Amino acid sequence: MVNRLLFRLGTACSLSLSLATAQAQPAPAAAPAAQATPAAAPQFLTAVTSVRALNEGLEARSGEALLRVTALRDDVLRVRISPSATLPEDASWAVLPESRTRRTQVTALPDTAQAAGFQTAALEVRLEKNPLRLVILDRQGQVLSADALNRPTQFVGGGFQVTKEMPLDEHYFGLGDKPGPLDRRDMAFTMWNTDAYRHQESTDPLYKSIPFFMAVRAGRSHGILLDNTWRSNFNFGKQWHDAYSFGSDGGPLDYYVLYGPSPKKVLEAYAFLTGPSPLPPLWALGFQQSRFSYEPESQVREIASRLRSDRIPSDTIFLDIDFQVQKRPFTIDKAKFPDFAGMLKDLHQQNFHIVTVTDLHVPALPNAGYAPYDTGIAGNHFIHNPDGSIFTGPVWPGPSAFPDFTRAPTRAWWGALHKDFVKLGVDGFWNDMNEPSVFETPLKTMPRESVHRIEEPGFAPRSATHAELHNVLGTQNARATYDGLLKLKPDERPFVLTRATYAGGQRYAITWTGDNSATWNHLRLSTPMLLNLGLSGFAFAGVDSGGFSGSPSPELLTRWTQVAAFNPLHRNHSEKYMAPHEVWANGPGPLAVRRAAIETRYRLMPYLYTLAEETSRTGIPMMRPLFLEFPDAAADKHPLDLWAGNQFLLGRSLMVVPPPYADALDAYRPTLPQVEWFDFWTGKKVVKEKENATDPDTKPLVAPKITPTLEVLPVFVRAGSILPLQPLVQSTNEKPQGPLELRVYPGPDCQGSLYVDDGRTFAYKKGAFLRQEFTCEASDGNVRVKLAPPTGKYAPWWKSFEVVVYDWASEGATATLASGGKLAARYDAPSRTVRITVPATAQGAELRLTKAAP
Repeated sequence: MVNRLLFRLGTACSLSLSLATAQAQPAPAAAPAAQATPAAAPQFLTAVTSVRALNEGLEARSGEALLRVTALRDDVLRVRISPSATLPEDASWAVLPESRTRRTQVTALPDTAQAAGFQTAALEVRLEKNPLRLVILDRQGQVLSADALNRPTQFVGGGFQVTKEMPLDEHYFGLGDKPGPLDRRDMAFTMWNTDAYRHQESTDPLYKSIPFFMAVRAGRSHGILLDNTWRSNFNFGKQWHDAYSFGSDGGPLDYYVLYGPSPKKVLEAYAFLTGPSPLPPLWALGFQQSRFSYEPESQVREIASRLRSDRIPSDTIFLDIDFQVQKRPFTIDKAKFPDFAGMLKDLHQQNFHIVTVTDLHVPALPNAGYAPYDTGIAGNHFIHNPDGSIFTGPVWPGPSAFPDFTRAPTRAWWGALHKDFVKLGVDGFWNDMNEPSVFETPLKTMPRESVHRIEEPGFAPRSATHAELHNVLGTQNARATYDGLLKLKPDERPFVLTRATYAGGQRYAITWTGDNSATWNHLRLSTPMLLNLGLSGFAFAGVDSGGFSGSPSPELLTRWTQVAAFNPLHRNHSEKYMAPHEVWANGPGPLAVRRAAIETRYRLMPYLYTLAEETSRTGIPMMRPLFLEFPDAAADKHPLDLWAGNQFLLGRSLMVVPPPYADALDAYRPTLPQVEWFDFWTGKKVVKEKENATDPDTKPLVAPKITPTLEVLPVFVRAGSILPLQPLVQSTNEKPQGPLELRVYPGPDCQGSLYVDDGRTFAYKKGAFLRQEFTCEASDGNVRVKLAPPTGKYAPWWKSFEVVVYDWASEGATATLASGGKLAARYDAPSRTVRITVPATAQGAELRLTKAAP
């Protein structure tokens, strides 16, 4: 069996690397960027020599070096340090201009011989003078972040390193989808976007560079964003047991400190800086089927037909590079796909959306009638070598040029290349290989000396090396695609999937974790990778369920399908020459279990879409670690996830509890925070037991052990939740038939919400949406459910609600509306539920459910 690596090498080795130098406007040699010139010797910031108060913070000198700390908001600080008396250019690919330039007035602290500083409403900044230490505290005097003693900030070799104290009980999360445990403590990472085929638990770096992390200690949280695009590093205790550090090979020392104290507040502050993810089209949340590659056209049609005939709810089919002429972007192989437009039309009629891959490289084909290359040369849109010639490197279609996406004109040119595909009816685009990946090179990418040109609003025009801009190329590629689609279809939400990205890239694309493997270990790795992506701004993310490389066992494919059904995105994808990964693989028995998982996802679509809309406003991810909702649950306030296996939350209400080691058959005990929980599948309340019967007064209540079975993925519902579910449909284009179900699980702070719009356009920004809030109260066995009046102008598909109240003890319930009128109440003894149909009205409703008199 030929794996993808051998296929790559075989393809790449067959390429001729001799190509006549393309004729284009030569690029000027790259000018040194700020702090890229190697220093003769390390420069340490050891003592403050002067301080100047600012309205928004302070500025200090340490010999030749300059340090400026400013408050953007009461809870967001910016720290800029330069080895010279001048700060570098104030520009950013990650932080929004309106956020970066925001200022808030501060209160200066006394300038003494020992320290200077200032206060905001939330924070105190203390600059200790000798030795120089930046210390940040909350207003209660608790230290949040402090430079490490005897390890001063240093500039060396054109780069820098910042070292901070690392308390014994502090834990670190984020940095994107780096593999390994959820907690980054005792680990070290490199930020350098890399094509990491078949990455494993210890592989680093990977495809993304998101230099943001959250520190959590004793229930208090803060975050740090290092806004630096060069190759950077983060070391959480690998070098020193009592300190962590971050630094870069070059570029500006520019970082932000974001205060909580809750983890959610930190993420909201990160969204303030870098922007939240835009609301995706509804169909993006549906099941997605993919393979490298479905070809020819007849196979694509067969896949669609099988999904519908087997009644597997689904929305999207992906076309990988083999639908193109010799893998050349923006082409269609007419021999394999003789009626591409007709195929798209037929698939749309079956309620499928089609996403095509578009790698960022452009094969260098002069005088061959290949428009992307010809127009790219004419517009001077490609990255150059230092001598001014066009850089070319071998990739899938042969020697290729690479667009210079740090130029606004190049991004506009790239976006316009999608015109014909959009006109044909392609629904979305998949930007792959955009680290950028280059075959047969030691770095798996282009040389660091390759020359880009920065032509971007907010930046001074200049040339820069690939060493500076490598980590942002994938983001700017996705941005070019996103903006191009907006221009081509201005009233339709773009769908862009990217493999490589940088901080802030969530503004333009969703993502996935890249070329994983069909192993039980990779299933286990997928949860912390997705959770850390969500904690890094990328709430809309998924994995190749079943594993991209290798052939999963039937049991692995089943369990992965179940877990991925509760991920933000659910895509089944696999590589060439592997055994079939489709849901129907392995026969009717496994198909029934996998289909049931996908059906559950579609029934939960109102809940998923409501979470997606919340994410688009707040930056709070859909898929959440336990500590995000329960930061104070542990007695010592450590993050519960450290001991919770691979559990995760989907929104506030659902907790998914797969086995800690999915291939093990051992019984395991879930970690359930000290609130009440219901079994999602049976509706029964979880009866907790004493951890140690010999010491019943001091041991906490714990959940009973779970014996894993392949048929059921354990899922629990938090008491105090109201979940919206819809009747089953086969695609998000299909209108559900019947009432909207509201499942009410009585408990403290009982609440739920619902958001809906047309799922496709931007009409919601003009009020064409429906938002409705729900609450419940339980007392003496009686329950009151309030359906607040809906807001917005969108007319939903449902005309009534099917309210299902759980943990109802007995028959004989009486259901009335506060506005008057009695409703039929239907009791189900096995699930201990009572059902009441309530009309959906513009005024809302209050349902009163009372138990029968004894």
